[in-house]
Amino acid sequence: MENYDMKVDFSNFFPQLCFTGFVLSTFAYYRYIITKADTLNFTDLLWKVFITGLITTLISLAIRLFFTVFAQSTLVESPLTVNFFYNILIALVVIFMVSTLVVWKRLILYQKSKNLLQLWGFFEIALVASLLFDFFSIQYGEPKFNVALVILGCFSIILVFNLKWVAYLNFKQKWKGILFILLSAIYLYHFLLNLLKFSSTEVLVIDLFDRVFIWGLFIFLFLYAVISILVTLFNLPTSSVFEQKLKEALDFQKLSQSIPRGETRDQTYEILLESSMSAVFADAAWLEIKEESGITQVIRNLKDREVNAIKSSIKSETIKSILKLELNSEINPGKLTDDLKHQQYKSIIALPIMVQNRQEGFIVLLNEVSEAFNREMVNIITTFVNQASISLENLTLIKESIENERYKEQLKIAKNVQKSLLPTSLINNDHLTMAAFSMAADEVGGDYYDILEYKKNHFGLIIGDVSGKGTSAAFQMAQMKGIFHSLAHQGVTPEEFNKKANIALSQCLDKTSFITATYFDINTEKNILHFSRAGHCPSLFYCKTADSVDYLKCDGMGLGMVRNSSYDDYVHSNTVNYHVGDTLLLYTDGITEAKNSDGEQFGDIRLKKAFTKHASKAPDQVKEGIKNDLSEFIGEMVIDDDYTLVVIQFKDSKNG
Repeated sequence: MENYDMKVDFSNFFPQLCFTGFVLSTFAYYRYIITKADTLNFTDLLWKVFITGLITTLISLAIRLFFTVFAQSTLVESPLTVNFFYNILIALVVIFMVSTLVVWKRLILYQKSKNLLQLWGFFEIALVASLLFDFFSIQYGEPKFNVALVILGCFSIILVFNLKWVAYLNFKQKWKGILFILLSAIYLYHFLLNLLKFSSTEVLVIDLFDRVFIWGLFIFLFLYAVISILVTLFNLPTSSVFEQKLKEALDFQKLSQSIPRGETRDQTYEILLESSMSAVFADAAWLEIKEESGITQVIRNLKDREVNAIKSSIKSETIKSILKLELNSEINPGKLTDDLKHQQYKSIIALPIMVQNRQEGFIVLLNEVSEAFNREMVNIITTFVNQASISLENLTLIKESIENERYKEQLKIAKNVQKSLLPTSLINNDHLTMAAFSMAADEVGGDYYDILEYKKNHFGLIIGDVSGKGTSAAFQMAQMKGIFHSLAHQGVTPEEFNKKANIALSQCLDKTSFITATYFDINTEKNILHFSRAGHCPSLFYCKTADSVDYLKCDGMGLGMVRNSSYDDYVHSNTVNYHVGDTLLLYTDGITEAKNSDGEQFGDIRLKKAFTKHASKAPDQVKEGIKNDLSEFIGEMVIDDDYTLVVIQFKDSKNG
């Protein structure tokens, strides 16, 4: 048993301690440098190995040159000189081998697993153990040395086949990798020869060949270099396939991101055409899309006349139906390819572009070789076309969304404009007081009311209803406001107002549009209402003295319905005397035509009853009372027309 006892040689202890410390510090340094550079790719890592090896090799060559130049001198035979330069060589070897170990580790642990991490951890523990093992001065070739070396060799053989990173190199990167790794192996061989040269002098204080750590590390690095070169060489033929698949993935990503990046339809067509041609190695192609403005055509490596010639040379009925945009169901992928009887192009793929389950276009790919397109190519192009279809559909939805937002914004502006057209403040003076309410069925409506004092104690009052609703009704309402203010300030009579308003509106209203209105001229000095009705709902008048409600009758036709001088024959007027406490109600047909859940209208009779019930109250109370009665009648039903209420209550011009 005594033969197997391992005793520390204290004459070797300090040199080995220095060596171990240098190895560990070098490993820590390079692990920090390499780990810190997270952005390094595979070729960058191999470049670092190459550069480190080049520098250390050049220095070692300089040492070898020194010994060659001074070969005849006693200087180079001195043990001190030999050990000095040998220690420098040891440092160079350690720097190169440890830096290469760190890079190899980074490559081996690419796409690491739990088991691989554990295995590498055991390997690093074995390397550290080998450093401690060297403290016992066991010589190269001894059984214990060989056992330790076999253990390290087994770890190396298992680890060197982890080469997943090779598959991710393109063709050019693989050749670079082979060159860098081959040079690394040459560097290792060069250092081995140099160490052998020094070892033969037999004057060394510390001989690396008696260090199991160096032998284990050398075996691992050399094996990994050899296996990496062989695997990379074997992967060279598949590089083009990998690059093609990668390009297909990138092209698909381009199509997927065309909407978030804000691409237009034309840009999506370009991306689809270029990606498809690249994916199936097509020699020419064209794409057609049916749009509102007509047929959009994008062509590559073809002329217009050649497109027509190719269309006429197609034999497949399925492809013909695709090119005529007649496809309305799914088809067998095998029918999407065919041979052509064309002078230049012999193969064709045609795929429909479907948007919202409708064929909106197609893409055609051509090749100069017969039977050039296979099933896999059809699947690839189908994927591209489907993604492009989604992009086009999204573009359509985005366009509609933008148009809707723009429409909403325009409605908002129109609503604000309409609001500004109605009076911001109502008359409340010694002669009369009033309240009003107007509600549009849509965002904007066509109901209009206004009042102004065109001269002292004389007021012009109007209520109107534009046919239709929405923005066009609001625009015509704005025209009505301009006409009202222009004519009312002139102090025209109600008959003249309607005649002149009809002339003005006949020139600017659409042919299918008209406006109903009632114009009042209120003389508060004589307590007289003079009015003319242009087809509008008859106003209700409450007489306080008689405690009765009646309609103010007056015939008339809507403005713009007759657009010539014969309209004057339909203009009439009427005059009513009012007294203190009398109340006038103006309204639009949106109130009388409002329906409940049974489809029954509120009607003139209910409106008259509601007004009679509240007429003796203040104008605000009259307005709110009628609104409440209307709401109670219709329940949860929505009023589908604009409706307006204007309530005017008269005071005594002398007694207030």
